[in-house]
Amino acid sequence: MSVLVTGGAGFIGSHIAAALHRSGKTVVILDDLSGGQWRNIPAGTTFVRGSIVDVALVNQLFTDHHFTVVYHLAAYAAEGLSPFIRRFNYTNNLVGSINLINAAINHGTRRFVFTSSIAVYGPGQTPMTEALTPQPIDPYGIAKLAVEQDLQAAFAQFGLEYAIFRPHNVYGEGQHIADPYRNVVGIFMRCVLEGRPLPIFGDGSQTRAFSYIDDVAPVIVRAGFEDVARNEIFNVGADSVVSVRDLATEICRLFDVPCRIETLPPRHEVVDAFSSHERVRSAFNLGEPRSLADGLARMAAWVKQTGVPTPTEAQAIEVTRGLPPSWAQSR
Repeated sequence: MSVLVTGGAGFIGSHIAAALHRSGKTVVILDDLSGGQWRNIPAGTTFVRGSIVDVALVNQLFTDHHFTVVYHLAAYAAEGLSPFIRRFNYTNNLVGSINLINAAINHGTRRFVFTSSIAVYGPGQTPMTEALTPQPIDPYGIAKLAVEQDLQAAFAQFGLEYAIFRPHNVYGEGQHIADPYRNVVGIFMRCVLEGRPLPIFGDGSQTRAFSYIDDVAPVIVRAGFEDVARNEIFNVGADSVVSVRDLATEICRLFDVPCRIETLPPRHEVVDAFSSHERVRSAFNLGEPRSLADGLARMAAWVKQTGVPTPTEAQAIEVTRGLPPSWAQSR
């Protein structure tokens, strides 16, 4: 059985690709390495360097491999930056996804597993449940919701099965901690290693439920083959809610350094973002997620061993109005 994992050199994608390979699947990874890393590519998989925006390449891969299941994780997932890179965001996160859906329909793929985001919910809807009406407030969430809706339409007309997951604030071993725009756990750990203060937008009272990778990737893998996931939408991740400031304190404790904070002007973001996971736990008979303290300790040990990788190339800004000064200065 041949499966495609887009973004398979990235953080979550590489964990999914490795698990699929261990289960005996023939795994093809498509990744342009704009955010992924060579070291993440699992041994025994077939790696193709390229973009989901490349229609000819996408169609050729489907022609060559006849994928039974597609796991679509390729995205530029810098939600906070998305209002300033609107064209890039929609080209990669929406149009690129449609290229894959078209190919899946044309080549008879059975199921399309899509990694969406709780960014589709928007503000003031906590705890976020799958029954809520999505109200995204930024281009990243809008693009994710549009892909979800297109998958539902594709099933209704063409019978392409789907499984949609809305993870949130995923962290753990293999994360690219040199990205300046996304993954606050990685950003904080990089700053600690480099002896710099930890940047926080506003007063740090924003709340999130940070999700350890091993509580997210395995259930997404299962969704490609289990009937319980057919044409369903699931939140997936951790339940324990923590403020960004308390997260900074815990990370500094793990690295045994004083907690120095750089307070930045507030940015446009959802203040409180955490979701309910009753539905996914019931459907897949999942246990309790790993505690934040344990998960952070595991990631910290890995970061201390591997160090800081080469930073990703800064994305070209399309809208400069309202761009956070710290982002403008880092370019």
